[in-house]
Amino acid sequence: MKRILLFLATNFAVLMVISLVFKLLGFDGLLAANNMDLNLSAVLVYAAIAGFAGSLISLFMSKGMAKRSMGVQIIEHPGTPFEHWLMQTVSRQAQSSGIEMPEVGIFDSPDPNAFATGWNRNAALVAVSTGLLQHMTKDEVEAVVGHEISHVANGDMVTLTLIQGVVNTFVVFLSTVIGHLIDRVVFKTEQGHGPAYYIVSMIAQVLLSILATMIVMWFSRYREFKADAGGARLTSNRKMADALRRLQTATEPRDLPSGEFAAFGISGGVGDGLRRLFMSHPPLEERIAVLQGRG
Repeated sequence: MKRILLFLATNFAVLMVISLVFKLLGFDGLLAANNMDLNLSAVLVYAAIAGFAGSLISLFMSKGMAKRSMGVQIIEHPGTPFEHWLMQTVSRQAQSSGIEMPEVGIFDSPDPNAFATGWNRNAALVAVSTGLLQHMTKDEVEAVVGHEISHVANGDMVTLTLIQGVVNTFVVFLSTVIGHLIDRVVFKTEQGHGPAYYIVSMIAQVLLSILATMIVMWFSRYREFKADAGGARLTSNRKMADALRRLQTATEPRDLPSGEFAAFGISGGVGDGLRRLFMSHPPLEERIAVLQGRG
């Protein structure tokens, strides 16, 4: 709850600062001089509501949606020795992290993967794929579970949702102002909004959303390093690094042979740099290097 209140207060404070800056710079007067009847305060409130509504609804629905879309089978009564071990591992790590026992589930996928979700740290879901259980040793699975438990304990789902809400707010606000400005100043619409407002607003919203996505993905990559550290704390650096190496060999494509194949490869050069801006996870080799650097 403190995290939610902090981010709501932060968003409100930033919106108020923007409003104050616009007033000090005389932006309201500029709008009035150009017959631009735009109520910035009303736009800010509308942008905040629109920006947060979708993010918060998605957060509250996240666990149910994950269960349905991924076909997660919740372990209510462990039926195998491995399920018993998995439940005990999650329980031990949750207790060590100071959170309540999350729901634990398994979903059918050949790819080694796991995720955590939920609207708060004491009502979470941790799920692992059948591929993860098939490809990894118990030590490696334990480290992956520790990584996911750390996401829950750190409140990353809530924080990421609120950051998304903040950037959505600015996308809606700025695209509305830009569309209104172009419609009034360039196309001289005197009352209401002409076609230019809607076209420019939509274009601005798309472009600003791309920039907003970069910010959200940067935060996601940053939190992955923190979750790795948490997984190492709950198990060990060696187990966490071994789990990442196993993921690397199981999921990442091998380098193409030199020569013609490498020249026509889909990755490399500038593409790697641009693609990185939209990655939710850092490259596995970087995560392993950071863990090894911790000793």
